[in-house]
Amino acid sequence: MHVGMKVANLYRDFISLLQKIFRKEEYRKVFKNFSYLAVLQVLNYVFPLLTFPYLVRVIGVEKYGLLSFAGSVIGFFNMLTDYGFNLSAPKEISINRENKEKLQEIFSSIFIIKFLFMVISFLILVVCVMCLTALRKEFLVYFFTFGVVVANVFFPVWFFQGIENMKYITFLNFLSRLVFTLGVFVIIRNEADYAKVPLLNFIGGMVTGFLSLFLIRRFFLIKMCWPKKEMIFVQLREGWHIFVSNIATSLYTFSTPFFLGLLTHSNVFVGYYTIADKIIQVIKSLQAPISTALYPFLSRKTFESKEGSLRIIRKITLIVFVVNFMIFVMLFLLSPFLIFLFAGERLVESIIVLRILAIHPLLIGLSNIFGIQVMLPFDRKKAFRNILMIASLLNVFLSFILVPFYKHVGSAISVTLVESFVTISMFLYLQRTGLTIIEKEKKKYV
Repeated sequence: MHVGMKVANLYRDFISLLQKIFRKEEYRKVFKNFSYLAVLQVLNYVFPLLTFPYLVRVIGVEKYGLLSFAGSVIGFFNMLTDYGFNLSAPKEISINRENKEKLQEIFSSIFIIKFLFMVISFLILVVCVMCLTALRKEFLVYFFTFGVVVANVFFPVWFFQGIENMKYITFLNFLSRLVFTLGVFVIIRNEADYAKVPLLNFIGGMVTGFLSLFLIRRFFLIKMCWPKKEMIFVQLREGWHIFVSNIATSLYTFSTPFFLGLLTHSNVFVGYYTIADKIIQVIKSLQAPISTALYPFLSRKTFESKEGSLRIIRKITLIVFVVNFMIFVMLFLLSPFLIFLFAGERLVESIIVLRILAIHPLLIGLSNIFGIQVMLPFDRKKAFRNILMIASLLNVFLSFILVPFYKHVGSAISVTLVESFVTISMFLYLQRTGLTIIEKEKKKYV
């Protein structure tokens, strides 16, 4: 009976939330942005389904593992150029979007900082390639993969998030994916073409990057200017805690293939892990529209009414939990079929990994709400940073213990334990500091 009442209340909350979306202009805008991003994520789901199995078959598991390893290496440089602007910039732009002069100064300062970080990153990569034999042997792969960093700098997604106009992101990302996908089927014909894969990704990204800058100047009348030194320091300060958090996050997410390749000296194990992780990434990406559309909106709502923001978050948390729990069960049961669909054969090693990682959409869906949607808008950046820093150290510790013995399975266990730690720690912190996610909802059911 008690469970039935909870389900009924969950349904009522969901319907109530939908009614608000269609009744109020601000909610309609969030729903509109969510719709655009949902379309984008469906496309992001469809395109990998086309290219991923094809690439695994054509270039093989080992070369695919090499590309994944290169991607994890370049991921560090991508993180450096992103700094903390992926979250701090949308918040700043959302709050100041009616002030054209301020908006232009924010845009220019962030773009200049990211460009300088990109140049520094490339110089570091050149030194690494010259000094490390493993990188020098496949230098073209690493240089072509660095193109992702360049493309991300020239495609200011953070600006479109901040002004809460996601249709441009949808269109431009679709164009980038289309260029890459067509290029893969036309150009990648055998194993020897593996280095061309990141090059195609770079070309697609640069096309969208230049188009986005044109749209920003043409439709939003934002021109590049030389910002004041104070503004540059303000943006660096605003993004600092998030930047440190991103570094920490990368040590237990993007860097997992890096540690796996480093500790096993084999791209085959990286390939086993990456095939399963790719499926999880596709499922996780379906949640991205919710997070991306809600973050600038909830940042403004928190600025206006903290309790109003929390009421929305509590309802969303219930829905996210139920939906992702069902996804977890389906992923676990369908693992053999999904591996066969993606890889073309029933790779037992990848099936084990996928079953371990199956709970990630649930864990990450909840931690995204606790961290991104609550802790950052409520200015709990230090606590957010500290939890992720501890998590990163925990992953390094567990990786060095588990990976030498259990290889790709050890990596999957390590990152799952760390994701569990992050979700539970954020939840307990919020409950303890008064930003209750569950308690106040429970009172309604008494």
